[in-house]
Amino acid sequence: MGARYVGAAVARVEDPRYLRGEARYVDDIKLPGLLHAAFLRSPHAHARFRGVDTARAAAMPGVVRVFTFADLEPFLKPLPVFGAPPPGLAERIRFTIRPTVQYALGPGIARYAGEIVAMVVADSRARAEDAAEALEVEWEPLPAVVEMVAAARPESPRLYPDWPDNVAVGFTHAIGDADAAFGAADVVLEERFRIQRYVGMPIEPRGVVAAFDRRDGTLTTWNSTQVPHFVQQGLATALGLPPGRIRVVAPDVGGGFGTKAAGYPEDALIPIAALALGRPVKWSEDRREHMMAAAHARHQVHEIALAARRDGVILAVRDHIWLDLGAYSGWGIVLPYNTVAHLLGPYRIRNLQVEVAAVVTNKTPSAPYRGAGRPETVFAMDRAVDCLARRIGLDPAEIRRRNYLGADELPWDLGMPYRDGNPLVYDSGDFRSALEAALAAAGYAEFRGAQKRLRERGIYQGIGISGYVEGTGIGPFEGATVRLDLAGRVSVATGAASAGQGHETTFAQVAADALGVPLDWVTVVGGDTAAVAFGVGTFASRSAVNAGSSVHEAATAVRAKLVRAAARLLEAAPEDLTIEDGRVSVRGAPGSAVALAQVIQASLPTFARAGVAAPDFEATACHHVPTVTWASAVHVVRLQVDPETGVVTLLRYVVAHDCGKVINPRIVDGQVHGGVAQGIGGALYEELVYDEHGQLLTGSLMDYLVPTAMEVPPIETVHLEYPSPRNPLGVKGLGEGGAISPPAAIANAIEDALEPWGVRVTETPVSPARLLALIGSRRTA
Repeated sequence: MGARYVGAAVARVEDPRYLRGEARYVDDIKLPGLLHAAFLRSPHAHARFRGVDTARAAAMPGVVRVFTFADLEPFLKPLPVFGAPPPGLAERIRFTIRPTVQYALGPGIARYAGEIVAMVVADSRARAEDAAEALEVEWEPLPAVVEMVAAARPESPRLYPDWPDNVAVGFTHAIGDADAAFGAADVVLEERFRIQRYVGMPIEPRGVVAAFDRRDGTLTTWNSTQVPHFVQQGLATALGLPPGRIRVVAPDVGGGFGTKAAGYPEDALIPIAALALGRPVKWSEDRREHMMAAAHARHQVHEIALAARRDGVILAVRDHIWLDLGAYSGWGIVLPYNTVAHLLGPYRIRNLQVEVAAVVTNKTPSAPYRGAGRPETVFAMDRAVDCLARRIGLDPAEIRRRNYLGADELPWDLGMPYRDGNPLVYDSGDFRSALEAALAAAGYAEFRGAQKRLRERGIYQGIGISGYVEGTGIGPFEGATVRLDLAGRVSVATGAASAGQGHETTFAQVAADALGVPLDWVTVVGGDTAAVAFGVGTFASRSAVNAGSSVHEAATAVRAKLVRAAARLLEAAPEDLTIEDGRVSVRGAPGSAVALAQVIQASLPTFARAGVAAPDFEATACHHVPTVTWASAVHVVRLQVDPETGVVTLLRYVVAHDCGKVINPRIVDGQVHGGVAQGIGGALYEELVYDEHGQLLTGSLMDYLVPTAMEVPPIETVHLEYPSPRNPLGVKGLGEGGAISPPAAIANAIEDALEPWGVRVTETPVSPARLLALIGSRRTA
């Protein structure tokens, strides 16, 4: 059973329908009698309200119903929360966790501008929106808590009056003896870094359609989500229906990036409205709603210190970390602990001391977004390492050579648990080799030789490095079902919902190799709870590891069933049979080959005889993944800075990465390129800015900049394959990696380009205005 498709750059099978405009997104769902929903959202960041006057809105043309909290209270259970520490982690670290409760409709208080207060359902979207604007609310504004670090102080106004402060998740952690290492250090580097708040920006905003069938009491909802089985579980709780009567379908999804993996009020409200009214209901998010109400991300502050020897060997790290969770803490320890678990990255460091405060503020709630704590922590660490290199007179590449782990040192036990509670042990890789591969591909040594000559001509170019090690493929499982039809064609169903990653291609490659059939015999369906009973979803770079392993396991089981049936048909021993190109034969006797369809048909009873075997050519697997695999990469970027305008132009970008066994190099390249583009946005352009009253100032694409094809340079990828021993495919996750290192690499390159000014970049995005201010302050000095 040799690999034929896995490892091949197979063209994506899903692309033709996208290119022909035949994809089906949530907003394409049209049902008879369809109604449309719109929401009244709080204009205040923090306010009580004493009821909603619905009379005028309810009387407007086309309005079917106006819903407030009082109308729907029996259905309004607290929204799902995630991120409780598993036992293995809770035994090692004492967390302070203050849970928050969020309802789909606010029960008398709003904690961020954009929180839903009421829902209007009408016969058109325009009429629903007009009626929502006609709703009248009596507001009592409360003090807004906006600045994250100040919010953590005891004297700050509190979002939740019964809390002693605004810290929702707090903990300290240490490995080794950081105090002793700092005491023995020749050099101590201290710096404060700020990573801004920004948001995933899928081309397709969120959307929900729901229809309730009174005949059999079933609900079907189409949702632009990454986690259909989680949505199903939430609806089962809210509606009191068994999961088998709730079908959640994620059709074609136009980007997710973690933003669509959160639990949202609209996921519940639209199905509740469909159930209450007996008619299908649709809501499609507009971009303004997305900016103010879809989950935000990033926004951390790090006060980090490195202890080192004179030769550049890093002895210890201390870091005081603040995270902004927004108004509700729906993800528990996920973001704060992800940040800590990835701080040391590829560096050989045995001493660590951290203090973490995850703070609630009167802003849109935060959730994991492509990287989920890793871009922030890598920015702090890699910026600090570059600052240390300059302090002691080492090239940034050389200090990494002296501190990166090599293949001979792995597996590497960090001496701390991972977020899943299991020991944090890097399974495979070679971070020093990745560094050298990236430097060689980027022409690092040659650039250093040319850089001085460029400066003499008034051209300020720089080169920056950043590396990461990423826990990927978090479990504990993903469901997959593989079945054959009468013609031997293969259907694969999985709970992993694709949002553009190419699942229909990669999972088909895995199944085709396991079964021994042509690739075009395999059809993959993802994100439909009716197709596979148990699933988790697509996030945390988990699909190849979890769903891929389950597809492989289920397909292998089906292959075994085929071989047993064929052995009886061909009167041969099962171990003497082989399957290739959809035909089974006795090894060494190609003339014995029969089509899989013949084997399947021979297993069906006829009037003349029983089948040769049970006609059961289906298997379901939920491959157990107890802990993560560790992917890694080194990014090198070359850029040019105009010191007169502050404009940064990216010239070249290189990524040397290890995602274990590569299933499809073409899809891997696409994932890396897309991640890098988002990382560039975080480094140079994107920022959600609030004023002191908690009002979002950058709430449209007029104010919130995203990179275009004009700003993204050529991206070169170097594939390094260090298979993981932790799953049958040897794969590691990839989806988030491209977005992790760009902010750090770009900031390092900007600082390198502006070395004559002695500029230090401590926050992102590095906008032209911010960069000119830094240059101006150094010129004045």
